[in-house]
Amino acid sequence: MSQIDPVVFVVDDDASMREALAGLIAASGLQVECFASAREFLRQPPRNAPSCLVLDVRMPDVGGFELQRDLVASGREVPVIFITAHGDIPMAVRAMKAGACEFLPKPFHGDQLLAAIREALERDRQAREQGAELARLRERGRRLTARETQVMARIARGKLNKQIAAELGISENTIKAHRRHIMRKMGATSFAELVVMMQRLL
Repeated sequence: MSQIDPVVFVVDDDASMREALAGLIAASGLQVECFASAREFLRQPPRNAPSCLVLDVRMPDVGGFELQRDLVASGREVPVIFITAHGDIPMAVRAMKAGACEFLPKPFHGDQLLAAIREALERDRQAREQGAELARLRERGRRLTARETQVMARIARGKLNKQIAAELGISENTIKAHRRHIMRKMGATSFAELVVMMQRLL
């Protein structure tokens, strides 16, 4: 799934449930870390690895929905799988609208949870890869001159060389030269690839 081992976080105030979940997840070959409260989990620094959070809805002090909200607000958007012994349809709808991957009422089958965990880890892995690729594109984009950035923005909008030249008050040959420089600096092997890059950046 990744060169970095994925990790599953479990936050549940019920010690027996934490132990059962830890055993189930570890038996499937995944790394698991358990926390008795939302505050305990929040004290841990973010991990640079695909991860997901198995989270009880109702807990003393800070509940599952509040923890999910705090994570999103702080930029730690970990995929969440909610579990609860007191679930209902409105609660499930609220969880999914807030971006949860799954909502499982207790008792649930172990295979259900493991399937949800694998899906959540894959979702996080893909999000991390996309984020890393976007960061690489932004770094390349910072190598462009101010003029090249102007040209790139107009290419992304589908404008022709002669249109860009007229707008910027420079020759069409200069625009062509800028395009070559942009492709080289962005690492694009084709114009189509360059357009896709620009659309992601702009």
